[in-house]
Amino acid sequence: MAFIDYYQVLGIDKKASDKDVKNAYRKLARKYHPDLNPNDAEANKKFQQLNEANEVLSDPEKRKKYDQYGENWQHGAEYEQQARQQQQSRQQQGAYTSGQGSSFEGFGGEDFSDFFQSMFGQRGGGSSRGRQTKYRGQDFNAELKLSLKETAETHKQALTINGKNIRLTIPAGVENGQVIKIAGHGAAGANGGPAGDLFITFLIAEDPRFKRDGKDLYATVKLDLYTAVLGGEVTVDTLNGKVKIKVKPETQNGTKVKLKGKGMPVYKKENEFGDLYVTYDIQIPVNLTDKQKKLFEEIKEDRKSES
Repeated sequence: MAFIDYYQVLGIDKKASDKDVKNAYRKLARKYHPDLNPNDAEANKKFQQLNEANEVLSDPEKRKKYDQYGENWQHGAEYEQQARQQQQSRQQQGAYTSGQGSSFEGFGGEDFSDFFQSMFGQRGGGSSRGRQTKYRGQDFNAELKLSLKETAETHKQALTINGKNIRLTIPAGVENGQVIKIAGHGAAGANGGPAGDLFITFLIAEDPRFKRDGKDLYATVKLDLYTAVLGGEVTVDTLNGKVKIKVKPETQNGTKVKLKGKGMPVYKKENEFGDLYVTYDIQIPVNLTDKQKKLFEEIKEDRKSES
């Protein structure tokens, strides 16, 4: 009969505390749970071994017996005497009645290994039945890519996570890298434990027109020289369409103006918005005609005479 190193199964050493045993089992049980590894015979076998190892190492008496005899347990006369005493005690307490299943029926109904059956009896201790530890399901993580325009308004979007379709409402104003939690949409729990959660990270694509800084937007607008000098109007893009703004005469290159309330909606704050800051990039005319150049020369000379 093959000896099973339960410490190796759980990835711990013999000096591990009860807490170490518990934590190691929980971590690995989630990883190899049949619900997360459907039709994976190797994972199911590993899951069975984990439960078997936990049944032994989490019980002080069984762990002591396992540590004492190990692979040579069958040669220990003391073990034989102890085993008979335990069997008599079980019979007196009526712990094992006809038709009563093992404490791990919830893990697929498979039998324990031959080593476990011979070392500790075919079934787990009767006192453990009905008080199986409930384990929370594994959390899922997903990424959702959005355009800047999509983040400007609350909308619904469908996702497929682990074969399940989820329809969620995305609040306006979410930011790049922001994570939200959808409770109960992770993996199913074990032994009646609660399901895990779904964590969604938003990835907001860069927009060619705007730079975002929190609730505010920044844009650069080209302004022709004549409008900059004489004043006028310029058409500016916003997230909600185009607007016209007035340009003051003698506007300098790099001048910044604020369009109040034309920025991003503030996350989960209804009717609250940031601002849009527009910076003017004045364009110098090119390919001037001789007449146009002459006019600029006249302006230049006139300015000199004023100084």
